Amino acid sequence: MIVHRILAINPGSTSTKVAVFRNTKPRFLKSIRHDINDLSRFKRVSDQFGFRKEVIMKELKKEDVLLDEMTAVIGRGGITKPIASGVYAINDAMIDDLTNARFGEHASNLGALIARDIARSLPQARAFIANPTTVDEMHDVARISGHPLFDRVSIFHALNHKMIAQNHAKLVGKAYEELNLIVVHMGGGISVGAHMKGQVIDVNQALDGEGPFGPERSGTLPAGALARLCYSGEYKLEEVQKIITGKGGYVAYFASNDAYTIGVMAEQGDQKAILIQNAMAYQVAKEIGAMSTVLKGQVDAILLTGGVAHNLTVVDYIKTMVAHIARVVVYPGEDEMKALAENALAVLQGEAECKEY
Repeated sequence: MIVHRILAINPGSTSTKVAVFRNTKPRFLKSIRHDINDLSRFKRVSDQFGFRKEVIMKELKKEDVLLDEMTAVIGRGGITKPIASGVYAINDAMIDDLTNARFGEHASNLGALIARDIARSLPQARAFIANPTTVDEMHDVARISGHPLFDRVSIFHALNHKMIAQNHAKLVGKAYEELNLIVVHMGGGISVGAHMKGQVIDVNQALDGEGPFGPERSGTLPAGALARLCYSGEYKLEEVQKIITGKGGYVAYFASNDAYTIGVMAEQGDQKAILIQNAMAYQVAKEIGAMSTVLKGQVDAILLTGGVAHNLTVVDYIKTMVAHIARVVVYPGEDEMKALAENALAVLQGEAECKEY
């Protein structure tokens, strides 16, 4: 069997994860934390390119990683135009969209920029992204919001959703395309998707204002009250955006996004922690119920994943509300780095097509 060496790059808001795989076996994994003061020097996310790349290269050199051996460099997909799921070659059009934040600005936009730049200097490496947050397989009827000024859009944790769904299908001896699944990613934000025969036909917009609240995001807020707040004169646009994403959910109630610590508080009997944690689980369960109707009640399994899925109290609360719909299976945590390597390897081995952006 041919052994492929794959470099995976995953930029986050205040960190950059970098990993080297031999096929899908990790040989090196590092999460590099960035001082917020270093990042604040840059006006735009794309301006961080040189800084982030230099940090990555120093770390790889320190670990004696032989870059010339790499056959693929894959970055976390940023906020691209809406695209179908899969692995994409990084081309000029993608670089232009991400550099100029044409569809949104996020640290993950740097993944493709850095991956292609590194790959270009290597003798045999190809540059990819896989399943960015903007994967869009929604049915047209799901796009209607209720007013023509607004469309519902597909932005969610596509990389982890797809990996968990595909791995579950393998475990039960089925093809992903044969199953109807509801996948719930519970991290800083929460996304609940209806996977019908291999496509996510509906999902809450998990980035800025739809669905359950989570550790950092407010989810769906009362529209009238939000409109009045916007015109109260007490908040600037940037402050309202932070209320929705970044300073919502647990951060708003506890001044912390640490779901583990708040879970411990609930276990120790803190009544506020119990109520807010239960409310989050309650909203997740409601969203699962909604997605079960999208699948017309034909649900093979409900899959819970993400960091919050480690919390058995939250998991049990959700189970009591949705177990009548389908079997609930828990895959706690997330492994985006492995998901990136698996997607790159599938293309290198000819098991998946490499799509053009």
